Amino acid sequence: MILSDAEWEVVRLSLLVGGTACMAALPVAFGLAWLLARARFPGRLVLDALVHLPLVVPPVVTGWLLLLAFAPGGPIGRWLLDWFGVTVLFRWTGAAIAAAVMALPLMVRAMRLSIEAVDRRLESAARTLGADPWRVFRTVTLPLSLPGIMAGLVLGFARSIGEFGATITFVSSVPGETETLPLAIYAALQTPGGENSVWRLAAVSVSLSLVALIASEWLGRRWGRRLHVL
Repeated sequence: MILSDAEWEVVRLSLLVGGTACMAALPVAFGLAWLLARARFPGRLVLDALVHLPLVVPPVVTGWLLLLAFAPGGPIGRWLLDWFGVTVLFRWTGAAIAAAVMALPLMVRAMRLSIEAVDRRLESAARTLGADPWRVFRTVTLPLSLPGIMAGLVLGFARSIGEFGATITFVSSVPGETETLPLAIYAALQTPGGENSVWRLAAVSVSLSLVALIASEWLGRRWGRRLHVL
């Protein structure tokens, strides 16, 4: 079960892609969760459907749409190339973008539930005592919803390190650059004599996902006990 240097590189890259994807998606996910939980506006149902769309469409379709957007001739890709001289195609940053898009719905859902569970009467009481909206958010809303936010972050990380379809369609599988755990397992399956590598990488993948799910469940229960006490 000792990993080779190449397999350790795959694990390192997967952790880098998953961590970057979650950190990049966190402010977007929280903003969308807050908007869907607290705001009422025309088109809210449409926005909700668009946020959760990556959960139901084939990941290959998501990867293809990302490819159209970030290709050198695409709207975002052309802007990145003209202004910064960079491209995310065949780069680990592109893999992180694909992972972030696929993880976003899970993160939004967990964060939205935590925000909706916050008792609005506590916020009203804080405002009647003279707290401004930012202080109410910082001292009441955020602490009460934080375990749910962390649970969403952990779930998003688990989803990110398991992403395959959108990644391979968007940035292909480049060893040392975009070859994360699922892509490396798929490549080993196609290689004669690669069964041992498949077992090792699959064990690492299952272990990371299991730890993430346990952490998410623990955070969710802690959040539930806190709200029960309040």
